[in-house]
Amino acid sequence: MKTFESTLRLDQCSGAISRRDFVKRAMMAAGCGVVLIGSNGWAARAMEGDASRKRIIVVFLRGAVDGLNVVVPHGEPAYYDARPTLAIGARGGEGGVIDLDGFFGLHPALAPAMPYWKDKTLAFVHACGSPDPTRSHFDAQDYMESGTPGIKTTGDGWLNRVLAAMPGNHPSTEALSLGPTLPRILSGKMPIANMPLGRAAQRPMPMDRPIVGVAFDRLYEGNDPLSQAYKDGRASRSRLMGELAQDMKEADGGAPAPNGFNEDADRLARLIQRDPTIRVAFLALGGWDTHVNQGAATGQLANHLKPLADGLAHLASALGRSYDDTVILVISEFGRTMRQNGNGGTDHGHGNVMWLMGGPVRGGHVYGRWPGLSTANLYQERDLAITTDFRDPISLVLMRHMGLDASSVGRVFPNHPISTGSIGNLVSG
Repeated sequence: MKTFESTLRLDQCSGAISRRDFVKRAMMAAGCGVVLIGSNGWAARAMEGDASRKRIIVVFLRGAVDGLNVVVPHGEPAYYDARPTLAIGARGGEGGVIDLDGFFGLHPALAPAMPYWKDKTLAFVHACGSPDPTRSHFDAQDYMESGTPGIKTTGDGWLNRVLAAMPGNHPSTEALSLGPTLPRILSGKMPIANMPLGRAAQRPMPMDRPIVGVAFDRLYEGNDPLSQAYKDGRASRSRLMGELAQDMKEADGGAPAPNGFNEDADRLARLIQRDPTIRVAFLALGGWDTHVNQGAATGQLANHLKPLADGLAHLASALGRSYDDTVILVISEFGRTMRQNGNGGTDHGHGNVMWLMGGPVRGGHVYGRWPGLSTANLYQERDLAITTDFRDPISLVLMRHMGLDASSVGRVFPNHPISTGSIGNLVSG
């Protein structure tokens, strides 16, 4: 706290740091993380929520998941030729794929997701991804989160632009990020509520210390925009922490669940159930960069896919009736090579698979135009080619589910003409 308290004294006594810069620095340094700062600074927001309860949840799999072993083209022999030890066995055998439609199948570790495929609220868009050719995790994630592939100068994230495009008042709990830092996808002018993952979500922060909180409360007790924004941030954190405390109280004997996606998915669902003003939510999961010892039906990838499927099933179940008004997107920055490498893994690729879950999803289908896996059809003769730009299915969700018009979606994804071709029936209106 030495640095934090020194900053406080410096601002009050010497005036060397501007008031606006101090608020930005102190709120972030204090770890409050409730209302984040965009390019236009702080803005006071009304606490009443939009009448609509439709929402979108984005789960980002950082590290580039192997989409060919998630939704497996088991009907194409070239897949098995390219992956002698990593391919998921044909249906019927031990550790074989869970058949979806006769051509595609699901990795066996994803069995917990099958009930949602069967009730037609789970769909996939295969050969989907960013048109930019980069194989850099950093650049690919940046482009997918900014929504402007190939352009490094975009200052905000597409999910923050969604918030700006939505009509009505914008309470400070309208967008929720679960994680230690503000993700690129939510950076921008709109306020974001940020909460840590796992047990860290209830860990006291410096801003929770009475001496610190009282000092800030006195400093920003006025009615000017900065003071009002500070008050909104404090109220937002208090509100969310109260809901978390209620969640923990209702758990088994008050004991916290083990860390992991199940816990975070369940927590998110409970927050949404108690606070319908949450319209946008984001969380990220790491560990998908499987260059070595990837495994097939079992192993490293399977050990990540099982908790992913469990967590998504927990989320859908815990949402209850709110699931009918929710679309969950599962995305990753790019796919992996069609052929396995010499280390029992796969390298950075291109095309991938996107998941969509929720009541408005017309599931039970694998959407997108399948390009095939023959060498002539591969991207640069090594990767699954992209036939659906990742912005197209998201645009359909924004228009048909979230109710944005075409011009608003055009501001979310600038200079991108929407193409719905093979995915036109993906989302109901």
